[in-house]
Amino acid sequence: MNKVNIFAIVHASFIVKNTKISLEFYRDILRLSIDMTRPDLGYPGAWLNVGGQQLHLLELPNPNPITNRPPHGGRDRHVAFSVNQLESLQNALDQYQIVYTLSKSSRKALFVRDPDGNALEFIQQT
Repeated sequence: MNKVNIFAIVHASFIVKNTKISLEFYRDILRLSIDMTRPDLGYPGAWLNVGGQQLHLLELPNPNPITNRPPHGGRDRHVAFSVNQLESLQNALDQYQIVYTLSKSSRKALFVRDPDGNALEFIQQT
């Protein structure tokens, strides 16, 4: 049997209810840029650049429950991102009155949910 060599995550996808509202969070608050060169998939959405990877926002009917999710995103499925200044992110979230929770471990990290309840983790790495 050949050895499989998986070495990177190219993108992650989140289902969103409204791309415009989601972009207010991802583009305007988190400051992710939109990749306009990506193909049209036949439904609304956006391709966001995250370093050398991407986050895809897919405006599709959500087959997953969005209610009764754990308050702390670390106890739910989530995507983790590296940041160099966690305090800057906290300031931006505070400015927009977006609720987040700090990591329950000793790491410099926080968890936040997007407008559709998708959990994101941000870990400070210098």
